[in-house]
Amino acid sequence: MSGVTIVAEDVELDSPTLVEGLPGLGLVGKIATDHIVEKCEMTYYASFDCEGLPRIAVYDEGDRDLQPPVRLYADEERDLVALKSDVPVSADTAPQFADCAVSWMLNHDATPLFMSGLPHQKEAGQVPNLYGVATGAGGDLLDEHDIGTPPEAGAVGGPTGALLADAADADLDAVGLIVQSDPRFPDPEAARVLIEDGISRLTDIDVPTDDLVERAEEIREQKEQLAQRMQQADTDESSQAQPLQMFQ
Repeated sequence: MSGVTIVAEDVELDSPTLVEGLPGLGLVGKIATDHIVEKCEMTYYASFDCEGLPRIAVYDEGDRDLQPPVRLYADEERDLVALKSDVPVSADTAPQFADCAVSWMLNHDATPLFMSGLPHQKEAGQVPNLYGVATGAGGDLLDEHDIGTPPEAGAVGGPTGALLADAADADLDAVGLIVQSDPRFPDPEAARVLIEDGISRLTDIDVPTDDLVERAEEIREQKEQLAQRMQQADTDESSQAQPLQMFQ
């Protein structure tokens, strides 16, 4: 039966915060989530076996151990969970995956932080802007930490959009963080803004980000193939925020 399989039974969570790192525009959510997993030395906690996810096995450089492509990592002390994905979720299967993932969040009283890039051609030296949207009482969190509202009407598409829609239907307290991002290349600078101005403030967790910018070129090279895959994908497969007039 599809669902979530716990692999670290000794890890106990109590109403955790979840950061979502599905591949999308600029790979901002994935870069931010991968960075948090590494810096917080999070434990491989569970695997997703939801309907529609590709049946593949992935491995890391220098490691023989195989893992499923979509996994949860946990930090018991920080009561933090990270959803890490090494593959995009297709448009056709996003609703099934969202149902599966949001069910787990509801059952564990998790507060998810969903992340999406907003296409924006940045000027040299310009710091990307961050905006917040919410379901349930998630808006109170954004107000409490002075995270601004979007400057124009828009829509979040792709798998992250499906997750937000399911969260709204379930009246789950959830936050959507939308950051201005390079539409063509992996954007470590936008991921840094997500962490510093969004995730760290909402969770009160200090995550160092200096090397995200220092290693920007290295990160771009590592993520370039996946970024090209997302750029070629249908917009329904690539999680991103778009001005609403683009759909009219």
